[in-house]
Amino acid sequence: MAGDDERPVIGRASATANQPNTSDAFSFWLAPDVVVNPFDIVEVEQVASQGTSRTFGIVTTLAHTTDAPSHLSNFISNDFGQVSVEPNTVRQGTTVAYAAVLSNDAEIYMPVLNDRPVRFADEASIHAALGIDQVPERYRVPAGLIEMSNGTRAVVYLDSRYILGPEGAHVNITGISGLATKTSYAIFLIQSILQKAGNRDRIGVIILNVKHGDLLSIDQPPASGLLPEEHELWEALGLTPKPFENVRYLLPHGKDTPRTGRPNSFRIPEHNWFLYAYSLQDTYDKLDLLLSNIPDPWDTVGSLIGEIHQGLSDPKTGQWGPTGQWKSVTDWNSLLNGPPLVNPNTGQANSIGEVKAVSVARFRRLLRRIVQTRQSGLFVSQRPRGVKNLSEEIARIRGGETVVVDIARLTDEEQTLVFGDILRTVYALYAEEGSEREDLPEKLIIFVDELNKYAPTRERESPIIEQVLDIAERGRSLGVVLFGAEQFMSAVHERVVGNCATVVIGRSGSSELSSACYRFLDPAVRANITRLKKGELVISHAIFRQPVKIRFPKPAYLQEGTP
Repeated sequence: MAGDDERPVIGRASATANQPNTSDAFSFWLAPDVVVNPFDIVEVEQVASQGTSRTFGIVTTLAHTTDAPSHLSNFISNDFGQVSVEPNTVRQGTTVAYAAVLSNDAEIYMPVLNDRPVRFADEASIHAALGIDQVPERYRVPAGLIEMSNGTRAVVYLDSRYILGPEGAHVNITGISGLATKTSYAIFLIQSILQKAGNRDRIGVIILNVKHGDLLSIDQPPASGLLPEEHELWEALGLTPKPFENVRYLLPHGKDTPRTGRPNSFRIPEHNWFLYAYSLQDTYDKLDLLLSNIPDPWDTVGSLIGEIHQGLSDPKTGQWGPTGQWKSVTDWNSLLNGPPLVNPNTGQANSIGEVKAVSVARFRRLLRRIVQTRQSGLFVSQRPRGVKNLSEEIARIRGGETVVVDIARLTDEEQTLVFGDILRTVYALYAEEGSEREDLPEKLIIFVDELNKYAPTRERESPIIEQVLDIAERGRSLGVVLFGAEQFMSAVHERVVGNCATVVIGRSGSSELSSACYRFLDPAVRANITRLKKGELVISHAIFRQPVKIRFPKPAYLQEGTP
């Protein structure tokens, strides 16, 4: 019973004529010398059909009020503004905390009555407040640690059924670059899933490395180990601080690769890395992804891509096999400079199907710029021996394996091609019939930073946006989960964010937080997010009635720039 609780009472519920308590929120005044902060979780006695129940609330904001009718009264009571003397009239005042209702342990959502005692919640109460106590142990994934003003700590668990499906899926992480630690949290959460999920041997992970060499040594421990406080944080969460296991790295072919044998990467992993590149044979059925960012209001580029795909495909097998007028096309150069796109006698562009010559000429200029003039070395005439086909390598993924694909030094068009190729391969692997491979992961997590580059908020649809939306809207039922991160959630397609059952927010600016996609947050919570420290995040999960603030440990792998 709440009335027998030995924890100290920190204040009492307060309802006034102007500020009544409601079924969604309540206020309470604080006893002198009690320290409370936003995001602290409290419990208050509530009515019940028999005995009492407990209503749990999360503090959103605090205010100090006195019996002074105006600020001028306080000025006058201090001898008309004498800052060096004690006030003539000692004002009676208190600090009032405002809390949003999380839940009630008897499902009673009547307003909290005046003068009911309020206490800090303990770990068991926090779990009850968030609904974690209703989640079976086998579905609990540690997501971070709540640390309250009175020293209480509680592990926050996510329900894996709302991360990996079938109830919900997908995670979106947003916040200011550097301060929000988006990539670190995504890698931590993936590690937590791989250590705690019941079917972890049937989970595969694909990680795209988009910044420097940050994720090209996730299977290596930190050179100087973790600090003791980081170790303690890992242990408090019930996790083991260790690098990833069974990692395969796919690194891009570069312009200097034929001469040096080195990939076009900021860092080369110690072992188990392979090169990948794109010949025309690897790309002819993905040209729509490569040209996703090209404006095509009349669908002339799309029509020409369709003609090329048809001409370079064997009509019997649907695989690579140029026929008819396309028979001489073997590589990028022969496609761009030979028949049928170019008349060999005049050197001028030909009309192809219903696509006029002027549009073919524009297509050649665009494609030449991407695959020849400004390319990073990813596109090759013929793939050298030992250099992999990325789609085939992704299709080989097994349960318990992590594949890191490096795209950090690629151009924007190349990055779009690689990410789209991964999504298309995965979608085909899981959505098409006949994909019942015994070692195919039961669940597949795909993590990408800078998600707004591939699914931006805009009207125009494109092949890459369609691929991302396919995963966002149908991935839950297929077992394909998208972990996306970006600086500004407002810049990501609303259907992608809307399908994420878990949203994680790091420190963000007030202008960003005023966007419509943050409307689910209380205004006071939005104000608090602007003050988050590095390593602090606010997490909204499908089973939580209100977002909560958490801390998480530093990932236990060798990071770029660390000793």
